[in-house]
Amino acid sequence: MTTTMPTTATASPTTTQLADIPPIEHREAMVLAAAEFAQTLAVLRELRADDWRQPTVCELWDVRAMVGHMLGMVEAQASMRQFMHDFRVANKRNGGAMIDEMTATQVRERSHLTITQVIERFAAAAPRAVRARRRCPTPVRSLVRIKQDAPFDTERWPYGFLVDIIFTRDPWIHRLDIARATGREMSLTAGHDGRIVADVVAEWGRRHGKPFTLLLTGPAGGSWRSGTGGEGLELEAAEFCWILAGRAPGSGLLATRVPF
Repeated sequence: MTTTMPTTATASPTTTQLADIPPIEHREAMVLAAAEFAQTLAVLRELRADDWRQPTVCELWDVRAMVGHMLGMVEAQASMRQFMHDFRVANKRNGGAMIDEMTATQVRERSHLTITQVIERFAAAAPRAVRARRRCPTPVRSLVRIKQDAPFDTERWPYGFLVDIIFTRDPWIHRLDIARATGREMSLTAGHDGRIVADVVAEWGRRHGKPFTLLLTGPAGGSWRSGTGGEGLELEAAEFCWILAGRAPGSGLLATRVPF
């Protein structure tokens, strides 16, 4: 897959102000979640036998291991019992960050499954995960705060941020990981992927707090600005997210990380 390197951008007549990007509310978040799981499932069903063995940008995982993590995440979202099991097992292990230990647990405990079983279990868990996330009570989403690992270790995120945003960004960025590992083009649409990308732009702009003009190309792209002057950037939408997720180094405003 080819990538587009950042170049200088200028505002266009259709440029959206950062403040005008609407937040993703709970109801819309669940629509995006269901659509992302459907997109992910379609990708898994298209993979050839040798695709599953390809290394990914996450150096400890080939595609098969990455999908083991993705399956673990969707099953944990679908079942609080499974989520607590993953958390307890990870908490007992010595060493790295909690999320690293949890994902390692998810991969390890699904390594015995055949490819067919992985896909079938993902298909079964996805609608249950969306249903469980949709029913998560408002007080839990707003009041429960979760401490994070580096590079966001100074932050405590509302559980609703995980339920509505991160649990959808995670399979989205891994769908991009799989596309690049297997030499495919990631299927992108303005309505679904463009909405996720716009929300990433909004968070990125809030995190660095500086003026900018940003033009993202491709089906999921758009044009945004904040303030006057500042850095001007033009690159492909998926590449923008790839950099902000820490898959590639970024300079200037692109050095600002956004969680996926």
